[in-house]
Amino acid sequence: MRKDLFFWGSLSCAVLVMAFIALPLIQLLCAPSLEMLQQTIHEPEVIASIRLSMTTAAAAALLSFVFGTPLAYLLARYEFYGKRLVEGIIDLPIIIPHPVVGIAILSVTGRTHWFGQLLTDFGIRIMGSVTGIIAVMTFVAIPFYIKAAKEGFESISPRLENVSRSLGASMTTTFFLVTFPLAWRSILAGLIMASARAISEFGAVVIVAYHPMIAPVMIFERFESYGLKYSQPVAVWLIGLCLILFLVLRVVTTKRRRP
Repeated sequence: MRKDLFFWGSLSCAVLVMAFIALPLIQLLCAPSLEMLQQTIHEPEVIASIRLSMTTAAAAALLSFVFGTPLAYLLARYEFYGKRLVEGIIDLPIIIPHPVVGIAILSVTGRTHWFGQLLTDFGIRIMGSVTGIIAVMTFVAIPFYIKAAKEGFESISPRLENVSRSLGASMTTTFFLVTFPLAWRSILAGLIMASARAISEFGAVVIVAYHPMIAPVMIFERFESYGLKYSQPVAVWLIGLCLILFLVLRVVTTKRRRP
């Protein structure tokens, strides 16, 4: 069948979009020399910042899993008044400007707020702490986990759960022995997405906790102080980490969609 103008126009747009995304990243990856990359990854502060990014992102994903899984199941299985409002509130961190997220978290955890005072009484500090970084990362990452987990639960027929319940299993037993094992790929995909989103967060973290320094903040500081040359190697290592997460996500979701 002969290709018409619409096809070639669509193909041209596809090429432009791919070039727009790929060219800056390729240039960034090729800019630092191999020697500079090796030197950068051996710097203690670089290792510390990347390690901190990974551990705090993992903690944010874990918190999203613990508290987001029950909510995702509730949204997938039940219809109730105000459900759309709940889903809208969950999606808010996706659209709120990142610095606003940091300001909002500080507003509620500061000493002038009752909740912030309660945290202070328990010895929990948000401003300039690892706890604050995890709080920010969880805030921005949990919508991605809930959405993925919800889709996984929705893909499972409720009849399977009803059969389990009819055989005498409790709701809790049914969830852990039937529902959760069937939805594990979606849950794992949600965890990877949440981790990747947490690792990439900068705008909110830099307001809540400039120090200790995660990798995106270090990239920003090196760019401000020394320019592109010294910020690019750290950026390349961070992109490499994100690419690994992306590849794992693609493998998980591809297997999930196979008939």
